Amino acid sequence: MTVRKINELKPPMDARSCWNALTLHCNQTEALTMRQLFASDDHRFQRYSLEAAGLFLDYSKNRLTDETLQSLLQLARASGLEDKRAAMRDGQKINTTEHRAVLHTALRRPWSEALVVDGRDVMPDIRDVLLRLRAFTDKVRNGEWRGHSGLMITDVVHIGIGGSDLGPRFACEALTTYRHECLRVHFVANVDAHDLHTVLTDLVPASTLFVIASKTFITMETMMNAHTARTWCLDNDVPEAELHRHFAAVSTNLEGVRAFGIDVDNMFPLWDWVGGRYSLWSAIGVPIALQCGMDVFMELLAGAHAMDEHFFNAPLEANMPVLLALIGIWNANFLGARTVSIAPYHQHLQLLGNHLQQLDMESNGKSVNLDGFSLTRSSGPVIWGQAGTNGQHAYFQWLHQGTEWAPVDFVAVIRPTHSSHLHHEALLANCFAQSEALMKGKSLDEVSTELRTAGRSAEEIDRLAPHKVFPGNRPSNTILLPYLDPFHLGALIALYEHKVFVQGAIWGVNSFDQWGVELGKVLAVKIQKEMAANQVNPDSHHDASTQGLIERALRLGA
Repeated sequence: MTVRKINELKPPMDARSCWNALTLHCNQTEALTMRQLFASDDHRFQRYSLEAAGLFLDYSKNRLTDETLQSLLQLARASGLEDKRAAMRDGQKINTTEHRAVLHTALRRPWSEALVVDGRDVMPDIRDVLLRLRAFTDKVRNGEWRGHSGLMITDVVHIGIGGSDLGPRFACEALTTYRHECLRVHFVANVDAHDLHTVLTDLVPASTLFVIASKTFITMETMMNAHTARTWCLDNDVPEAELHRHFAAVSTNLEGVRAFGIDVDNMFPLWDWVGGRYSLWSAIGVPIALQCGMDVFMELLAGAHAMDEHFFNAPLEANMPVLLALIGIWNANFLGARTVSIAPYHQHLQLLGNHLQQLDMESNGKSVNLDGFSLTRSSGPVIWGQAGTNGQHAYFQWLHQGTEWAPVDFVAVIRPTHSSHLHHEALLANCFAQSEALMKGKSLDEVSTELRTAGRSAEEIDRLAPHKVFPGNRPSNTILLPYLDPFHLGALIALYEHKVFVQGAIWGVNSFDQWGVELGKVLAVKIQKEMAANQVNPDSHHDASTQGLIERALRLGA
């Protein structure tokens, strides 16, 4: 289909009116600072914060007023958000390009609640998979499941990529304190064999279990790693007839799994209404259950469900994912922020930015709306960041004094699992101080006064003061978890999932397909065949750059 021209795009008149009103409001409030907003409202923090599913959100440090929020809420309603939210909840096929329902929320629903999709209640199937997961993970964890030589399983290697890797990898890292004392879980995703070989170096095949996570069981990177792992086992005296003791799969491809040599009893199914980046709640989450136990995994689901209930039922004005999404749209589409920084102040949340990067950018990194028209405004900002306080010594210089700016989501945990309270006090102090510094900044007059008080000369003040000025008025949100436990982790992940959905609904894009990953894959297959044949196929019609790169790699022995 040819992408339609920008000037053919005709969004609903009421939505267009809301965008125009917000643009006018943005221009009218351009000179307003957050310092002024806090000074004029003693209750701003109380009014611009809320709690849901055990999480606390402070969004008071944003450049917005009551009028801003009301206009954003009008935009949400004019965009049909409430109907779209209900359609997702009820299993309607809102993934229109693939004609699929979007039901990752069903994976964390209570089993007693029926949910009919295409004439079939999906909840019994979900329950059956979870029960099978419990039986499987219990056997591995308690030593009943053993390798071909009778050794207990000591290492699990999860092989996937994208959503089949990032979600469970992040959750396992976040829930480190819940891990099994005798079972190590490893992750391999990159087709670069350095990834797999680094993991295998210290492992013993006889006590290693591989979990191959691929919905289709044909994903190139995953299957190449899987076959290399299979060969490694065979080369290290695992009998082919005993491979089933060392491999399990999460897939829909029964025949592919069987042909690989995996017992289909060790295969856990997925459904087409579970997208990869939303799949950690499904059997893709098996490494979480293996590392932490099935009870922990069920608590993770419970926390996500609590956020689901809040999102589906709370009014938009008091809805945490909705408000987080609307503030993001205000920052991106009206104030001009092109990126969002994620700053988790907890070492075990260090992969949060990685997970959210895929969740957000693969979902809303689109330039075409649901009707095939080109978008007239930006969508899907760049997501980036790393754990605090490390980030303060890396990119925070740019956040505070760069020529561009980015809103920041600070994520912190109130109560640690360690006993080094001085460390934790310092950690939280830094988190809260950074959001305050971004909001307040420091003016030239304030800097000059400080330097003068410190006894600096007039000449030194003139020289140094401009370098010490902080523009301030840079927005941030702060999300607080009481504990980093499975329940609150589940709620946190679900919060961002729903935020992404809301923004996609307002931008009018399909947040649940990912066609942008296809072209590179197709071209890679062609190039890989040429490299295997040690010559460039003239019928491939590569551009001069690509052809030159292939030829150089072949010449130098790739």
